[in-house]
Amino acid sequence: MELFSTAWWSALLAIILIDLVLAGDNAIVIALASRNLPPHLQKKAIAWGTVGAIAVRSVMTVGVVWLLKIPGLMLVGGLGLLWIAYKLLADQDDGHHDGPVATTFWGAMKTIIVADALMGIDNVLAVAGAAHGSFDLVIIGLLVSVPIVVFGSTVVLKLVERFPVIIQLGAAVLAFTAAKMVVGEPLLDPVYGGPDTPASAQTLQTIAQWATYVVAVVGVLGAGWLVTRRQKGAGAEAAVTT
Repeated sequence: MELFSTAWWSALLAIILIDLVLAGDNAIVIALASRNLPPHLQKKAIAWGTVGAIAVRSVMTVGVVWLLKIPGLMLVGGLGLLWIAYKLLADQDDGHHDGPVATTFWGAMKTIIVADALMGIDNVLAVAGAAHGSFDLVIIGLLVSVPIVVFGSTVVLKLVERFPVIIQLGAAVLAFTAAKMVVGEPLLDPVYGGPDTPASAQTLQTIAQWATYVVAVVGVLGAGWLVTRRQKGAGAEAAVTT
């Protein structure tokens, strides 16, 4: 693709739009994972979480052709992301920051890096497809995603402090993203449909897709609610006994 040609600019616009849509999930993960940190570590977690996300995505971008050949990759990534969405709800903070701060910080970093690696699959594949083999566009796409993730994480974190319900909304977004990854797994085309799906089977497969979305979101939110309720009950019992 010729540099600065009409096709080049069109591909660049497509990549920026992809980053705007898909980087939002990364921003949500970084914000939710760092919400329980002391204020002086939240900015540090956002900065290093973004660096880690971009580093992981860069490695994945270089190996995107190889990644495309791995059967079951989207399925495994989707299931892993479901678990992370649940953990972000289950690991509620009681307002205290006891124990070694470094452990808390690195725990948040681990969640951020793993989640970004799982979610980065669809982003990398989308950007690589839009770039049409142009490596300079892939690099620009990675650079564009940095400010989007940093700014988005900061905004989400401030909103979470004011409106805690955003934690549930964020987990629902991650669960929906995970379900889309599962639905997009080529190995599951007989269930969810693919390029060669006959028209007679499309209705049932569409129902299967939406059923998966609903089960993923409701399952994560329901499990998170149950765990949070038990934690509050245990905390109340401990307060009474003391």
